[in-house]
Amino acid sequence: MKCVQVTAPGRLAHADASEPDRPGPTHAVVRISTVGICGTDVKILSGSIPVSYPRIMGHETVGVVEVAADSGPRAGSRVLIDPAIVCGACALCRRGRGNLCLEGGLLGRDADGVFAEYVAAPAHRLLEVPDSISPTAAGLLQVLGTCVHGQRSSPVFPGDVAVVLGLGVSGLLFTQLLRQAGVTVIGVTRSEWKQDLARQLGATAVAAPSDADAVVRELTGGLGADLVVEAVGTESTLAQAIELAATGGEVVVFGTLTGGDRGLPYYQLYFKELTLRNPRAATVDDYGRGIELAASGALDLEAIVTDRFGLSEASAAFERVKSADSLKVLMSVA
Repeated sequence: MKCVQVTAPGRLAHADASEPDRPGPTHAVVRISTVGICGTDVKILSGSIPVSYPRIMGHETVGVVEVAADSGPRAGSRVLIDPAIVCGACALCRRGRGNLCLEGGLLGRDADGVFAEYVAAPAHRLLEVPDSISPTAAGLLQVLGTCVHGQRSSPVFPGDVAVVLGLGVSGLLFTQLLRQAGVTVIGVTRSEWKQDLARQLGATAVAAPSDADAVVRELTGGLGADLVVEAVGTESTLAQAIELAATGGEVVVFGTLTGGDRGLPYYQLYFKELTLRNPRAATVDDYGRGIELAASGALDLEAIVTDRFGLSEASAAFERVKSADSLKVLMSVA
């Protein structure tokens, strides 16, 4: 089968690999239709996230069951593959928190992934995707599930005010999820075209980072935001999130921060008695909820897809991800 591998830091290769053997009756073989490129994939390719080489990349996908397991989706069913590798036996798995599995991993990083024509997967990690979700929108379902998990980590109520810092793929998904919950959303980015798109997707107001404090104060009577979602992944935006949050508010740290050297406004964390949430990945239930929302028409996922390539064009697709005028980049496999 055709696949895309990373063979060394910065080296992408198109290769032929053996089709996956079904490990047993609990697994299905899925013919991959569409895959998405994630920031994690970019870091794996660059070498900043180390993997064993060669590694078939990718963890965002939707496909069709080719060989069904003894239970679960039948052959011909369109499915999302939950890319988490879980043991099912550790303390966290037993508590329904397999996204934090102590022995866990991720397809495309810790095992061969989905940038391939076929993947074998446990039947209990497959979620059926209804026909009402377009092929393009289906390519967003995996990242949508992680955003659903992030929003669920910090309950909101109609009438609350939330700030979304960063209007990339996840920030625009959060914008829609929060609006669906009846929340007033303020989107923050330097990009004017992303500001315009956020308005189309339900943001009440938008602002450049330098103007965010004034806009938040105006819409909250000077109190600050009930919730701030940090969807960039830098220390400076996390510091701004803390400053924009109301006393007693919450901050969801969705962007992945790996360190910094400027420091945070620690006194404000104490003075405001803020709650910081650090959601990670998603559960099967989160993916299920995302699929329900997408199928209902409550979310516009296609608006976030800027590019589609074929799997044979993976190098060009990864280059496109680096562009400031791109959002979600998908690749068609079948």
